[in-house]
Amino acid sequence: MGLKKKQTNRSYFVQHWHLYAMLSVPVIFFLIFAYWPMFGLSMAFQDFRPSLGFFNSEFVGLKHFTRFFNAPSFSVILQNTLLISLYSLIFGFPFPILLAICLNEIKNVIFKRAVQLVTYAPYFISTTVMVSLIFLWTDLRIGIVNNFIHLLGYARQDFMGQAHAFRTIYISSGIWQYTGFNSIIYLAALSAVDPQLHEAAIMDGASKVKRIWHIDIPGILPTVIILLILNCGQLLNVGFEKTFLMQTPMNTSVSEIISTYVYKIGIQQVNFSFATAIGFFNSVVNLILIASVNAIAKRMGETSLW
Repeated sequence: MGLKKKQTNRSYFVQHWHLYAMLSVPVIFFLIFAYWPMFGLSMAFQDFRPSLGFFNSEFVGLKHFTRFFNAPSFSVILQNTLLISLYSLIFGFPFPILLAICLNEIKNVIFKRAVQLVTYAPYFISTTVMVSLIFLWTDLRIGIVNNFIHLLGYARQDFMGQAHAFRTIYISSGIWQYTGFNSIIYLAALSAVDPQLHEAAIMDGASKVKRIWHIDIPGILPTVIILLILNCGQLLNVGFEKTFLMQTPMNTSVSEIISTYVYKIGIQQVNFSFATAIGFFNSVVNLILIASVNAIAKRMGETSLW
């Protein structure tokens, strides 16, 4: 019986070898670029020296984790990272949903495409160009924002030099840049909503608002929950490039996050073990968050990642 099963599996493999050949490409890719680098996590528990390698570097246990947790700036860095992530999630997550619902209700094709073009375009601006635009728009002398404030009779403000303005600028620019592109997946989910439900609701006298609330939103709710779980699992992964480029000596107290701290302390000072320990801590917290949010979503409803 076992021999017959082996022969069946072998014949199936020979018959569909081209499918296995196609599958091998992504498998090899992930093995090389995702799983093999995990071996480098051992540096978090060593005083790693490139000349000694992984096997000969001194094992120090949790030394680097303890150093990070006991650092005077640990609480500030963690707070800055969480606040930027939470504010971005709270204020930025609903906008793509609202935009998708509004676009779905537009019947004029030309106007709809124009709105999509205008809202999608900022996504394709590189991070470096985006930060340059932010500095230009908020410039004390020639910035559009300060010129408008001056026209209203108020004093010009050095926004990039004010610590309390950093998060507002970071989050609002992110909403402007990503809302249009992120709405695409919700538009795709809305297109799958059965139009007969809307026809039945119209016959029953339901208004457009009620149809959106009772048909469209429940129709895209599973997609919303999945994306919310994924976003919650990235709370500590604030974008390094944008934050680092927006940093100035005046706003470092609120703009120093885990990724910029790793770069300055771990990479610039060639302390690979310390940088690896912080990255390991970051990944573990994100894993706990995504598992917790997924468990909550699964308990409250039927939609979850696993």
